[in-house]
Amino acid sequence: MTGVLRILHVGKFYPPHRGGIEVFLADLVSAQRAQGIEAFALVHGQAQADDPVWLVRVPVQLQLVYAPLALGFRSALRVAIERFQPHVLHLHMPNNAVFWALTLAAARDIPWLVHWHADVVVSRIRTTLALAYKIYRPFEQAVLERADRIIATSPPYLQASEPLAFWQDKCAVVPLGLRAATADRTDTSGQGIQTPWRESGKSGAGRLRLLSIGRLTYYKGFETLIRAVATLPDVELVIAGAGELQPALQALVRSTTPAGGEAAVTLLGEVSEADKQMLLQTCDVFCLASRERTEAFGLVLLEAMRAARPCLVSKLAGSGMPWLVEQSNSGWLVQTENVRAWQAAIAHCAAHPAERAEKGRAGERAFASRFTVDTCAVAIAAHYRNMLAAALPVRPRRDILVVIPARDEVETIGRVVAALRSAGWNDVLVVDDHSSDGTALAAWNAGARVLRPVLRMGAWGGIQAGLRHGLAQGYGGVVTMDADGQHDVGGIPALLSRRDDADVVIGAFPERASRLRRIAWHWFRQLAGFELRDLTSGFRFYNRRAMQTLAIEEATLRFNDTARAMRE
Repeated sequence: MTGVLRILHVGKFYPPHRGGIEVFLADLVSAQRAQGIEAFALVHGQAQADDPVWLVRVPVQLQLVYAPLALGFRSALRVAIERFQPHVLHLHMPNNAVFWALTLAAARDIPWLVHWHADVVVSRIRTTLALAYKIYRPFEQAVLERADRIIATSPPYLQASEPLAFWQDKCAVVPLGLRAATADRTDTSGQGIQTPWRESGKSGAGRLRLLSIGRLTYYKGFETLIRAVATLPDVELVIAGAGELQPALQALVRSTTPAGGEAAVTLLGEVSEADKQMLLQTCDVFCLASRERTEAFGLVLLEAMRAARPCLVSKLAGSGMPWLVEQSNSGWLVQTENVRAWQAAIAHCAAHPAERAEKGRAGERAFASRFTVDTCAVAIAAHYRNMLAAALPVRPRRDILVVIPARDEVETIGRVVAALRSAGWNDVLVVDDHSSDGTALAAWNAGARVLRPVLRMGAWGGIQAGLRHGLAQGYGGVVTMDADGQHDVGGIPALLSRRDDADVVIGAFPERASRLRRIAWHWFRQLAGFELRDLTSGFRFYNRRAMQTLAIEEATLRFNDTARAMRE
């Protein structure tokens, strides 16, 4: 299909409900709509007066072990599919509401992309969650079996995920992202704090200000942080967030504070979005001490990186947190639940302010270049198009497919595709090799089909993917072109005029080559006995026989796309 892409997200909640996945979903929908995709969302919750028309909330009747139960969700999903006519269902998990898609024929007729935010960890801490998962697991696996593509948020999480182990062949990794600028949200909850460091009398020179943010729940590891700072001089910790552990954590703060001494820890409770950003801007180090893989990525780490704050993070095996810190060089990893290790790491931060500043700047640079929601949205859109292209039925044999391998060619790819379609070449396939600049979206908007391989393939890998796609779809031949516009669309008839003379026809423009290059090709012709002018040209025709030969596994091992000349 071509035209405007329509996506229906099925999420758990949506802002102003608090949570990392909720923030990400809101930012992703906003980025997709800005990029020309019609994105819609179906979530739990009470409708808000200012909800946009593309957002539908379904009231919740019961909350059971973190699972919201909404009796009207199945009906709402059916109506949303009828109303929005999505090309893809984007299912955010863990989320029991996505199971309703298994029961609707209209949902099963649409390709599914599962966004795997986290495993339901069989917790050694929360036995009730482990018991609930036994009921949840069969439905979870049914969704994964039905999914066309599964997106995990980091390589370590994908590798360690037991639920995804059987479905690795359709998994890909797309890291989460946030808005490049601080989000302007309408959240007015919280206490309206000003500067807690000053108000609590803890802003003396040389004091290290630590910040942690998150729901006060069992897997966040706040207990480790509280015990670590209790006996450290000139260190203060502010924890922002609310949750079921607030009374227990407050009791721990009291029990670890020396008699007659000043508490080193402040529990702020829930804060507004503006207050959260103020805390991030004024702290010295951000800490995330999570102790279970329920903390799959740590989206709040991106918020700290955006604010140029260095991070202290649990070295939690199988979580994306350590991977994110290592990839961005934005902080230090600390042994999980080891109070002494956390004390040593905090002391190191206090003693090395210049290193803290450099880690903060490195995180800020990494965020801007790799972890914005715009980058994330582009990568996800490529997966949508890959899924839709793969779902196309095999049609009767057709004539010519034009294949264009592309990487970061947003400035030219739209013009190339438009020129092809204007000239009557309507079957155009762009193989996007993980571009980061919107190449895939530009190609799609111009009318091309777009494939995005799970892994980077290089120019030859992209051509080979196009040849295999052409074979699967029954084309009699493939024309390949470069994405930079150097090949003249008007030259395709001349290329095809020789299709009966050879299995592969290479179109070259020797006059464009340098004098030295022309001399080199002259000597090649003399030595080889061929009249070829340029074997390296990407402007080619392959007939079906050549396509079959070059689609085999042995051809994948070639380093580049320089054709071997053969005579028979």
